Amino acid sequence: MKSIREIYKIGKGPSSSHTMGPNKAAILFRNENPDADRFKAELFGSLAKTGKGHRTDTAICDAMRPIETEVIFRTDYEGELPHPNTLDLYAYKDNKEIAKMRVMSIGGGDISILGRPDIETPDIYLEKNFTEIRNFCRDRNIRLSDYVELVEGKSIWDFLFDVWNAMKKSINEGLVKEGKLEGGLGVSRYARYLYNQRHIDESAVTRENRIVCSYAFAASEENADCGTIVTAPTCGACAVVPSVLKYMQEKHNFTDKQILKALAAAAVIGNVVKTNASISGAECGCQAEIGTACSMAAAGLAELFEMGLHQIEYAAEASLEHHLGLTCDPLCGLVQIPCIERNAVAAMRAINSLSLANFLTGARKISFDMVVKTMYNTGRDLKREYKETSEGGLAEIYK
Repeated sequence: MKSIREIYKIGKGPSSSHTMGPNKAAILFRNENPDADRFKAELFGSLAKTGKGHRTDTAICDAMRPIETEVIFRTDYEGELPHPNTLDLYAYKDNKEIAKMRVMSIGGGDISILGRPDIETPDIYLEKNFTEIRNFCRDRNIRLSDYVELVEGKSIWDFLFDVWNAMKKSINEGLVKEGKLEGGLGVSRYARYLYNQRHIDESAVTRENRIVCSYAFAASEENADCGTIVTAPTCGACAVVPSVLKYMQEKHNFTDKQILKALAAAAVIGNVVKTNASISGAECGCQAEIGTACSMAAAGLAELFEMGLHQIEYAAEASLEHHLGLTCDPLCGLVQIPCIERNAVAAMRAINSLSLANFLTGARKISFDMVVKTMYNTGRDLKREYKETSEGGLAEIYK
C-alpha cells in the first residue's frame, strides 16, 4: 500500500476524479511539452458525460494557460476504455502533433498513465489488507496510529496537522456562507441554517444530529462551490470524516494530537479499500466514495475512543457493508444532489457504527476485507448508468 498522504489531498473541489486528476495530468503534460503552441484534450467515459458539471474542462484549461486548449467531450464513444475516467492529451507545434498521452483518473485525485510507470508512487506498506495489518499490530501490541508512524515516520504528524486544519477550515468557511450554488439546480446552502436553527424541543440526540449534519453540509457545500477541501478519500465524500471528528472533539475535548491519531487510523481503512478495490465513483459507484468515507470515519472514531482492533474493524465493516450497492447518480453531473446530503447521512451512520462496535464486536461473522471485496465485485456488476455518468437513477428521473 502507498502512503496515506495519497488519501488526504488538500485542493479545490468539486471532484477528485474529474477536476484534481485531469488538472494534475494537464500540468504534467504541459511541463513536458514546453514548445507546444496548442493543446487538445479528449474526454471519454464518465469524464465525457459529466465533465461539464464537474468542471473538468475548466480544470484542464486552467492547467494549460496561457496556451490555447481545446477540450472535446467524446460522449458518443462506445469502444473499450482502460478506465471509466479516461482522457487523451495532445500537444501541437506548427499544426503538427508532437506528443500524446493517455491518462486514467483513477480516483482520489490520482492518475495512471499508459506506459509511464515512472509516475507511480512506491508502496511503503508491506501489508496488503486489513487482516495482515491487524495481525501485525496485534503481534506487536500497537495501535493503528502507531502502525502508521512506524511506516511513515514522525513527519506524518506534521502532514496530518495540516490536513486537520484544512478540514476544520472547510467546515468553518462553509458555516458562514449563504446563497445558491452555481450549476443551474438552484441548490441553496443550508449548513448555516442547520447550525443555527435550534429545534424548539431539542434533545441531546437531536442536537448531535443537527450539528454533525451542519458540519457535513458545510464542507460538502464548499466542495460543490469549488472551495478548498481535503479528499477523504475523495472530494465528493470529503465531509464525512471531518464532520464527525470535529463534533467529537468539541463534545469530549479531545486534543488535536488525539484527532491526528484518529485521522491516521481512518486513512489506513481508506488505503485498504483503495488498494484492494476502488474509491472511484465512476468505477464502483458511490459505495466506493461515501461507503469508504463512512468506514474511515467510523474507524477514526473507534481509534479516538481507544477501542480495540476488532472493534475498529467492526465499525469500518458495518459502515461499508450498509452502503453496498449505492449508486453514483448526480443530477446534471453536479456534486450537489444527492452528494451533499449523502455526506451528512453517512456521518451519522459512522457514529451509529461506532456504537454498534462498542457492543456487538463479538457477534461479527465477516471481516472488513470480505466487505471490501464484495464492494468491488458489486461495483463491477453495477450498470454503467449508475456509475457517475448521470444517465441512471435520480439523474435520469430528474430529467
